[in-house]
Amino acid sequence: MRLRIFNTLGMRKEDFVPLRDGEVRIYACGPTVYDFIHIGNARAFVFMDIVHRYLEYKGFRVIFVSNITDVDDKIIRRSQETGLSIQQIGEIYSEAYFNDIEALNIMKPDVCPRATQHISEMIEVIQKLIEKGFAYQVDGDVYFDVSKFEDYGKLSGNKMEALEMGARIEVNPKKRNPADFALWKSRKEGEPAWYSPWGWGRPGWHIECSTMAMRYLGETFDIHMGGKDLIFPHHENEIAQAESLTGKPFARYWLHNEWLTVNGQKMSKSLGNFITVQDALKMCSPQVLRFFLISAHYRSPLDFNKESLEQAKASLEKILNAIERLLSLEERTKKGENEDALLSQVYEAKKRFEEAMDDDFNTPLAIAAIFDIVKAINIYSSKERQIESTTKKEVYGVVRTLLEDVLGIKIETKGKEKPRSELVDSLMNIILEFRQEMRRRKEWKISDEIRDKLRKIGVIIEDTPHGTRWQLKEV
Repeated sequence: MRLRIFNTLGMRKEDFVPLRDGEVRIYACGPTVYDFIHIGNARAFVFMDIVHRYLEYKGFRVIFVSNITDVDDKIIRRSQETGLSIQQIGEIYSEAYFNDIEALNIMKPDVCPRATQHISEMIEVIQKLIEKGFAYQVDGDVYFDVSKFEDYGKLSGNKMEALEMGARIEVNPKKRNPADFALWKSRKEGEPAWYSPWGWGRPGWHIECSTMAMRYLGETFDIHMGGKDLIFPHHENEIAQAESLTGKPFARYWLHNEWLTVNGQKMSKSLGNFITVQDALKMCSPQVLRFFLISAHYRSPLDFNKESLEQAKASLEKILNAIERLLSLEERTKKGENEDALLSQVYEAKKRFEEAMDDDFNTPLAIAAIFDIVKAINIYSSKERQIESTTKKEVYGVVRTLLEDVLGIKIETKGKEKPRSELVDSLMNIILEFRQEMRRRKEWKISDEIRDKLRKIGVIIEDTPHGTRWQLKEV
């Protein structure tokens, strides 16, 4: 079955055909690092990770770019409130973000560019837009003229509403049109600034993502992702900037996840229901939180509440308990009479899993297929106490691939703990000290490789607020 995805640009499901055979290029809007990420952000980041993982599962080479916005109005306000520099604010919350996505088992992007590292490229793009007649400068500010881009509104479908919204939000006599948006903002007292042909200032938010996406993925790439709240104005403005500059399509497929609510209400600090990932992880494990976040289709509403978390925990325990039963079966050299039926049921479920994921990343149906495997394992283990070793490895291999590699849910069974010796303890302490040093240096790839290689030989490590714990398991 061919992968079909819902493209916000056109509001319909389309067959996914990448620009380059066997390769997919993706840009996903990352965090603005002025605060800890919340569970709504986490839903978007986990969905991005699911797309990344499934495309790799299908055999594509994925080039995944997700940015860090480290200069923005919100960061400046936080800097002014705390007395810390924007660089310090950015470092504090960038590190917290990376810790949170690691806890949720989200793969790190191939490239994670920071806005402040690409100012010169943004200035160059803005200059070209002025030269082409799509932008104009007034008193050190530069604005994009939306009237010059005929397709403005093609993503959100609300061109006239956008103009009215612009008038309501910002009445600015410098603008030619109410919906014109800032590409460059002139320096204000107490704000960071860079020198440009229009004087000292800083880039607007929208030009940051357009510039970094084209810098690492080319003028046209395959998929652009983000939360539903970014459709307008952020992604609409990204399209206007990039396509005015190049005359080519920017991203070919746009994927947006639905909002997450808390107890039926929109999350808001004023309502007292603003829940960070760190807050949520005090209520449940990272595995349960991730399982909850993929329990609904990404384009469907999802409500965070105690009952939903408990249901996610119970469902995940059923899956892990079935895997535990499979692994605890004694191995034999000859295949038993019920093993062919077990394998047939497992591969039928695997097929249904792939069909679900091929239909616009339908994770609820994919999880239902995994429960079909759970049912098959439970029926088999209720009748048998032994299983051929190759059958056992085959069944475990399928469920592990679908659950861990695609859905990103780590298999953490109770297992049988291996004995530890003083030598093993000493060697592990050396390894973990080196890994911790890599984390301090922000060498995340090396840190993750150490964790993954240890897991392959049965060493399970867990990063906690109180340090790194480890144990030996045999499976």
